[in-house]
Amino acid sequence: MIAQLMFWLPLAAVLVSAFAGLMIFVAGERRQRLRTWLNIAAALLKLILVGLIGLLVMAGHNPEFRVALLPGLDLVLRADGLSMLFATLSALLWLVTTIYAIAYLEHSPNRARFFGFFSLCVTSTMGIAMAGNLLTFFIFYELLTLTTWPLVVHTGSSAAMASGRTYLRYTLTGSALFLIGLIWLYGLTGSQDFIAGGTIAELGLDNDWALKIIFWLLVIGMGVKAALVPLHRWLPLAMVAPAPVSALLHAVAVVKAGAFGLVRLVEDVFGPNLVADLGLGLPLAVLASITIIYGSVLALYQNDIKKRLAFSTVSQVSYITLGIAIGGPVATIGGLIHLVHQGLMKITLFFCAGIFANLLGVKKIEQLDGIGQRLPWTSACFTVGALGMIGLPPVAGFISKWYLGAGAVAMGQHWVIAVLVASTLLNAAYFLPLLKRIWLHLPPEQWPAEHRVSRLESAAMIGSSIATASFALAVGLLAGLPLSPLSWVTGIVTDYFP
Repeated sequence: MIAQLMFWLPLAAVLVSAFAGLMIFVAGERRQRLRTWLNIAAALLKLILVGLIGLLVMAGHNPEFRVALLPGLDLVLRADGLSMLFATLSALLWLVTTIYAIAYLEHSPNRARFFGFFSLCVTSTMGIAMAGNLLTFFIFYELLTLTTWPLVVHTGSSAAMASGRTYLRYTLTGSALFLIGLIWLYGLTGSQDFIAGGTIAELGLDNDWALKIIFWLLVIGMGVKAALVPLHRWLPLAMVAPAPVSALLHAVAVVKAGAFGLVRLVEDVFGPNLVADLGLGLPLAVLASITIIYGSVLALYQNDIKKRLAFSTVSQVSYITLGIAIGGPVATIGGLIHLVHQGLMKITLFFCAGIFANLLGVKKIEQLDGIGQRLPWTSACFTVGALGMIGLPPVAGFISKWYLGAGAVAMGQHWVIAVLVASTLLNAAYFLPLLKRIWLHLPPEQWPAEHRVSRLESAAMIGSSIATASFALAVGLLAGLPLSPLSWVTGIVTDYFP
């Protein structure tokens, strides 16, 4: 019985949202109440299943679903510490985003289509989290591309369709390079399972040039979704999508899937030691650093709130890549913990930006004047997210930067400190003027497009923002506790650096 449970649980955690999505498509546009209950019930069930799998992993088990697709090619869903970190984040934020999206889109057309693909998108993300080998990762990685495109173009405007085409051009080109690297790697190793320390570590340096080319093919393939410069252009353009989609893209699904893939590549495919021996860590760290600074500089010049947040994401997600590229246990902790911290802070910011736009028509930075008086709770949540992105204690972002800096010093990469300092100053330069307008300027006599919503809708949107802002504060304030995300990540990293 236990063995059967261990076999089916990972598959159930992945497919529960797919079942909900299909049911939503079948129910159609008019069955609003059924759609709402399907959304919430599936999100709750996924969170429960992920929690149950997490308890099994903590007890020393690794639930695994494995089925042969072709001789030597298996579809593998396996739960380990790293997969559960991403799966838990995805399941938790999907629940909160679902509640927010139901309220945000209450009076919008095509809600069945939106929530159907929304659920399928989360299915793909959970498949990426649970993937036990590179082939399974690639399959769900491609499904994520296909299920997020309808969300990007949801409004059907010319701008949305153009951004959707750009999104497909970038992601499908990256996928083609990913596939080439995947096939080449399989030809060399015959195995693609994720193993702590690296699947191909035993190959050593006998195939060094082939391994270097494969590494960069896979980095480009995953780097498109991770928005590494110069592969980032699709992300700011995708901001024409509704706020719940932006939150999903930046905090839960697409961008985070790319970053998570880079973590798997470095830690579980090549392994930290082989990456160092091949001399791949430094150029990857330099690429991440360029992305961090470039994204921050471009954020300074954006007048649209969501576009400023988008370029902030380009910068912030690369902290994850920087941590694993530096190597060593401390920097790796900094990179992995930012996987969680960036998700909590960025989803809060996009929730708040969506509320500003939905309730008051505020979309530009100069329109933020005095909005703290009109929407104090939302503005307070936005402030928490912004201060966290800057890296001020006690918000979660401070912990990420502290570990990245300490890890860089420990590995003799002192130049990274200059990158972190410059990034922090740039973060302050593009967030503090917004906070000044929100809290210190007088509100206008009339907001751009004030829109009345029911108390329930308002409470759902603002409550979701308060929840994620509270999480961002809690994981910073309570980082030293045994069950905190930081403690969890520290335990994961000991598998890579025993």
